[in-house]
Amino acid sequence: MINSFLQSLTVFELVLLSLFSVAILIQLFYYWVVFGRLAFYKFPVVNDLHKPPVSVVIAARNEYYNLQENLPLILEQDYPDFEVVVVNHASTDESVLLLKEFQTKYTNLRVVQIARDLNFFQGKKFPLSLGIKAATNDILLMTDADCKPIGKNWITSMVENYTPDTEIVLGYGPYKEEKGLLNLLIRYDTFLVALQYFSFALMGMAYMGVGRNLSYTRTMFFRNKGFTSHYQIASGDDDLFINQAANKRNVKIAIQKDSFSYSIPKQTFSEWIRQKRRHLTTGKNYKLKFKILLGTFSFSQFLVYVSGVILLVFNILPLFVVGLFFLRFITQSIVNKKTIGKLQEKHLYIFSLVGELFYMLLIPLLALTTVFSKTIKWK
Repeated sequence: MINSFLQSLTVFELVLLSLFSVAILIQLFYYWVVFGRLAFYKFPVVNDLHKPPVSVVIAARNEYYNLQENLPLILEQDYPDFEVVVVNHASTDESVLLLKEFQTKYTNLRVVQIARDLNFFQGKKFPLSLGIKAATNDILLMTDADCKPIGKNWITSMVENYTPDTEIVLGYGPYKEEKGLLNLLIRYDTFLVALQYFSFALMGMAYMGVGRNLSYTRTMFFRNKGFTSHYQIASGDDDLFINQAANKRNVKIAIQKDSFSYSIPKQTFSEWIRQKRRHLTTGKNYKLKFKILLGTFSFSQFLVYVSGVILLVFNILPLFVVGLFFLRFITQSIVNKKTIGKLQEKHLYIFSLVGELFYMLLIPLLALTTVFSKTIKWK
């Protein structure tokens, strides 16, 4: 019966049915084989209590209030040997005075002052490079001035993931939960990005990290000549550098709750879109294999919905189409629920099941606008 039905279909209908089926299979592969790595990840047992010296590096520009609130939480970490290097990048507020005041109270605070803005440098790469150069320890821990560690064991929880072969530890930088659709969208975006970069890292294919919570060694940074290969790009101090420096053996992930560093989310859609566009501009500079891997997931996701809806509209094997839709939905539900639990993203599960429709349309539009827009500078 099915054979006779298939023979009655036109070439276009057969092609459409084939595209839908292949897209579903690709999606199932990504969810079970790739994202399942993170969803069913078991935290390693840490027996080595060795705590090497650490340098926390922060690049800040006109961040007086964020430094006032968050810097003491970093300076007062429960860790035996660490320093905090703050690079004050041409700030015009009272950051200089605040940092001087903090230096009288905290002996582990070092400040690098950049008095003038150097217009031929864009983004955070120049101040971060100066901070890394000024650091005295090999293990570096990067965060931003507007980020707040979840507790006093943040450094410990990040650094305990190092092994003799480890040079990079990818952390999670969630956003604070607030009311409203924008907050759900920002947190969903953060979750989805983390789902991808953590999962690929667990497969030995790390391609990015987030500068809000990222650790790597000073030795590795200089061996890879820092950010010189992409200095001309305003963003990418985190993802482009990891894309360049990571290999199959030198990356670990940190998703223990104590390792999280929270940020305040953008308060308007325009602010978030600007931020997202800036991040998207770096994607075209990824290695080709990562462009293909990430693009295949996004395109197959889009193809599932477009081809599936057309098949249902024309009543082509509706039970088969709905069945595959349901199989993908159940798979997505299981993986999302497990991962959301690991990343402590409360109240995000339901939105994650419907948010992809909005997200799937929004991100390609933002990516398209970056092609025709002017370079977005870091402020």
